[in-house]
Amino acid sequence: MVTLALAGKPNCGKSTFYKAATMAHAEVGNYPFTTIDANRGVAYVRTACPCTTLKVLGCTACQDGIRYIPIDLIDVAGLVPDAHTGKGLGNQFLDNIRLADAVIDIIDASGSTDIEGNPIDPGTSDPLEEITMLKTELVMWVYGIIEKHWGKLQRQAQQKSFSMTLGLADILAGLSIRSEQITDAERECNISLKLATSEELLRFTEILITHAKPIIIAGNKADVANQELREKLVSKNIMLTSGEAEFALRSATAAGLITYHAGDTTFSIPHPDALSAPQKGALVKIEQFMQEISGTGVQQALNHVVYDVLNYIVLYPVEDEHKFCDGQGRVLPDAFLMKQGTTPRDLAYRVHTDIGNGFLYAVDAKKNMRIKEQSELKNGDIIKIVSTAK
Repeated sequence: MVTLALAGKPNCGKSTFYKAATMAHAEVGNYPFTTIDANRGVAYVRTACPCTTLKVLGCTACQDGIRYIPIDLIDVAGLVPDAHTGKGLGNQFLDNIRLADAVIDIIDASGSTDIEGNPIDPGTSDPLEEITMLKTELVMWVYGIIEKHWGKLQRQAQQKSFSMTLGLADILAGLSIRSEQITDAERECNISLKLATSEELLRFTEILITHAKPIIIAGNKADVANQELREKLVSKNIMLTSGEAEFALRSATAAGLITYHAGDTTFSIPHPDALSAPQKGALVKIEQFMQEISGTGVQQALNHVVYDVLNYIVLYPVEDEHKFCDGQGRVLPDAFLMKQGTTPRDLAYRVHTDIGNGFLYAVDAKKNMRIKEQSELKNGDIIKIVSTAK
């Protein structure tokens, strides 16, 4: 499953963003280190279900034609400057990021907290300063791990059969950093790892982080940010979000007060008389904010990371290519997130190892035609796998 981490300084709204995205319990408070241990839950990315365009009836896996596909979401406790040296709650926070495919850096768009997360007057802090802090901590954390083992690697590199790339990959395997990412970073740096100086190694680490743990910035608390700060963040292509607004909408939906699907740009109120005056007032403010940024930004941020940054597509395996269903007659029961470049055989292995081992051929259910084993599948493809395995 795709895993994203929410990181940033304390009191920037990470836990509220997380709670909104997962509707899971997370302690939320206006003080540093509200989150002591990383919260881990299930969030979802959104896509249009093919049943609507295919006009297939009986699909119970979607909501009004909207398909939500699960991902792992980790709410990492707040980072402070020099966390990699143990300051604040130290490296345990950085360690929570090690399994993430990407990191969403939650910054305080309202400028109402200092760099360590302490409350200050709104608009008096520069949110952009937080971006440098997180990247620096991640780089220095990984660099520290490499530097600790560097002497041993250099000694091993004296052997002609030793691969510095594979040796470094073994050391960084626990951080979910792969050898191909190391190779890409080395090539981009235009250096030889075997001969790298300390300065070159630090630059290599900076680039490696961009390949292995891409960081996407989300300006949270944007609903209470002044216009100057909002415009400043938008000019830097930073997404505006409000975890608090999203959580309010999802809570109101669960209570039957409004009609809203996560990621919608608006909502409706079926029974206005059921709302109290404070509830109506709060929803008016949320609606105004949504009109300004086309939603709350929470679902949009998750979708952007998974689809645009990590380059995942959605595939639908079926057993009956004519009715688009499985063996029990369930229409489009499964939706898998797979990397761009996925082939039918890759999908077969994702369904089950035995299905992959016994792979014979695949059928594009939309076109009702057999496709080659090494064909590159496209987003939204519905595929029947024919295998010797049952």
